[in-house]
Amino acid sequence: MIDKNKPRIVVLSGAGISAESGLQTFRDSDGLWEGHKIEEVATPEAWHRDKEKVLEFYNLRRIAAHNASPNKAHLALADLEKEFEVDIVTQNVDDLHERAGSSTILHLHGQLNKSRSTANPKLIYPIKGPSLNLGDTCELGSQLRPHIVWFGEAVPMIEPAASIVSKADIFLIIGTSLQVYPAAGLVQYFDTNKPLFIIDPKPMPFINNQKLTHIQKTAVEGIFEFVNLVNSIKF
Repeated sequence: MIDKNKPRIVVLSGAGISAESGLQTFRDSDGLWEGHKIEEVATPEAWHRDKEKVLEFYNLRRIAAHNASPNKAHLALADLEKEFEVDIVTQNVDDLHERAGSSTILHLHGQLNKSRSTANPKLIYPIKGPSLNLGDTCELGSQLRPHIVWFGEAVPMIEPAASIVSKADIFLIIGTSLQVYPAAGLVQYFDTNKPLFIIDPKPMPFINNQKLTHIQKTAVEGIFEFVNLVNSIKF
């Protein structure tokens, strides 16, 4: 339930925040993701070409995510709920925001710990254990696939995310250089006269906002500067 007496912070988080928990990102490794090209493991074409390879890739990522721990940035975002209404919109497929204690999380690109039917995408299941394998089927008898939005696929949660962003009093973008669309376009739904904060060490593309603050640090380095700044805002 939304507490209308609390200012509302909406957070868009990206791979950078999880990288500081030790999870590899493809953009920081010459276009390779754990030794694989994206086209080999994260597209519908890859799935049709070699299901076993795709499943094994995500099994390894699932193990890595399970072994990782939320970092100080994840924990600080959860702690903000004491004073603010906080919505997390994440591009990440791990569950580190959940494990840090954040209450309201929308996953734009799916979740590693879930599978879905290849016959009916509305049939989504938790994965019990680290592995999803060939022969694991849904109730319709169809092979289960990772519940991940692959490159070249539509992003079903983008409209709900845009609605959430449009209602924010404060918008924080953390751990993403706004390179991946349509997620990067969410900033266009935020009121340009309200405070926008970006925590990312890289230069940002031009954003039309009168109250933009770019904290050019990593997520863990910059989060406490953000917390101090946001706590000083008068509502």
